Amino acid sequence: MSDYRSASVQDARVAPSAPGSRMARRAAGSPPPPPDDRPPRGHRGDGGGGGQGKMRVLAWVSIAATTVMVAGALTGYTVYRDAFGNITQKSVKEDIINPRPRDTGALNVLLVGSDTRAGKGNAKYGQQLARTADAGGKRTDTIIVMHISPNRDKARLISFPRDSMVQIPKCKNETTKAEMPPRRDMINSAYNSGGIACTISTIETLTQIRINHFVEVDFSGFKNIVDALGGIEICLKSGVNDRASHLVLPPGKSLLNGEKALGYVRLRHYGDGSDIQRIKRQQIFLSKVIAKATSSELLTDIGKLTGFIKAAAGSVTMDPELANDTQQLIDIATSAKELTAGGVQLTTIPWLPDPQDPNRVIWKEPDASALWASIISDTELPDPTPSASASASTKPKVTPKPEQVKVQVLNGTTTPGKARLVADELAKQGFNVVGVGNYQAADGASLPSSEIHYAKGAATGADYAAVLSGAVLPKPAPSAGKVAATNPQPYTSGTTGTAAGAGGKGAPVIQLVVGSDFKSVKVTKLPDSVNNSTITAADQKNVCT
Repeated sequence: MSDYRSASVQDARVAPSAPGSRMARRAAGSPPPPPDDRPPRGHRGDGGGGGQGKMRVLAWVSIAATTVMVAGALTGYTVYRDAFGNITQKSVKEDIINPRPRDTGALNVLLVGSDTRAGKGNAKYGQQLARTADAGGKRTDTIIVMHISPNRDKARLISFPRDSMVQIPKCKNETTKAEMPPRRDMINSAYNSGGIACTISTIETLTQIRINHFVEVDFSGFKNIVDALGGIEICLKSGVNDRASHLVLPPGKSLLNGEKALGYVRLRHYGDGSDIQRIKRQQIFLSKVIAKATSSELLTDIGKLTGFIKAAAGSVTMDPELANDTQQLIDIATSAKELTAGGVQLTTIPWLPDPQDPNRVIWKEPDASALWASIISDTELPDPTPSASASASTKPKVTPKPEQVKVQVLNGTTTPGKARLVADELAKQGFNVVGVGNYQAADGASLPSSEIHYAKGAATGADYAAVLSGAVLPKPAPSAGKVAATNPQPYTSGTTGTAAGAGGKGAPVIQLVVGSDFKSVKVTKLPDSVNNSTITAADQKNVCT
């Protein structure tokens, strides 16, 4: 099993082959400045897995730490709300110097595990860096974006492999505030030199996903959270006696305090020794932290709850907008809690070996772009009032699937080729595109807004049109009565979507007239490489069961 797999928390279904061992990658040379002065990845002198194993878990624990912030909002006790004042706040907005993507209504939180040696209790857990004046510096091997849908009913955690070679945009140096020019480098070097602000800019520039907030957590914070919970119970099929991590545990159930939890989550020499098994243990551990942090047992014990909120609040750093917004914290906590109920997807970016350096990776395209598009197009918000179609009298006659919906795409703009591009996007999402063409408005100008039409005599036309409407951004309101197409042509495509003429037997043809306001087709059908690197809470089963 390649050691590269341990660079990402969620990489539980990717094929076992990977570009090189840790030691081989370190021997390949350092990336452009700032220099990477970490120890070799094969280093075991700090407890069997080193800082890297611990830092992966820090990002997971930052989710749990954020989750428990809701307790103060769920009670009327002033002491709980006062504990929010213990959250370290850091504003970075002024240091983000690149254009930012639009806000879609979703909540995207950057989670970072920092190995800073600054702060009480962190030095003994940090990497074995040279003890110089810069020993208080920080590194991160963990970058995760937690995407929570606009409806706050589902979440996806996306892990960015630290060895990803990407184009880092211009950023301010976190210490000197001097502007650094763009460069091609490993993605984690953005944090090393430019801190959170540069990491946010890098992710936003590469993905066009708006990062709304960030959460950092360090080593001592991890211990404090576990200890404040009274420990976390785990269950092992066989005992552990691992000298490297200084951990001895019997078979069956064990209650781990913070110190033992650090050893457990970075345990390498156990079971089949694979990173897959270790990653699953970490996911199970986080699920247990969240479950205990939001349990009625904790929430109804004033003493324990007070101590835990204070410990959690003192263990994280957040942007002021998040730290001071109770509702946002509740939204994050509610979605994070779903880890225990299967509502959160855990995804690693699809990757390939870097052609310029097989010891590094690049993101697999177009698969990675499809993943970003699925997040950007996740903009569905609940209607404030029930629509007429929701009433019993207008109950849908049929509930078609995308592959049953026949679509003719017409270009209502003055931009050539627009119909073909949109048709390809719809085909990729499984729609049965049967034709393309143009639509010319009376004044010859571009149609301002996209439209969806179905034949007046089609008894189920509204039902098929509603499915198409829900897949287009912004969402057009379907109307009865088709429009005249100019230069209509059959649609043929080399995509993996449904071929023209397949499916939808007897279904009406629905027209999509693309207007100037068209943004995208919602991406819900992801490539196999994304699906294969995604796991859900349903996959996280206790090893004893």
